[in-house]
Amino acid sequence: MTKWIKSSYSSAASECVEVARSPRDVKVRDTQNRPAGHLAFSRSEWAAFLAGTRSGRI
Repeated sequence: MTKWIKSSYSSAASECVEVARSPRDVKVRDTQNRPAGHLAFSRSEWAAFLAGTRSGRI
């Protein structure tokens, strides 16, 4: 079973994002539209995304 965690940056009523980690990838989905599925990123892609957001490049 996948354990989804709500992002700490999500608001209480909308704009909610959940993240699930596994040994090989990181999944991201819209909490308000779970049936739409999720996006999956390799762990290196996710690390690059986080580094870009932290540096202000994204």
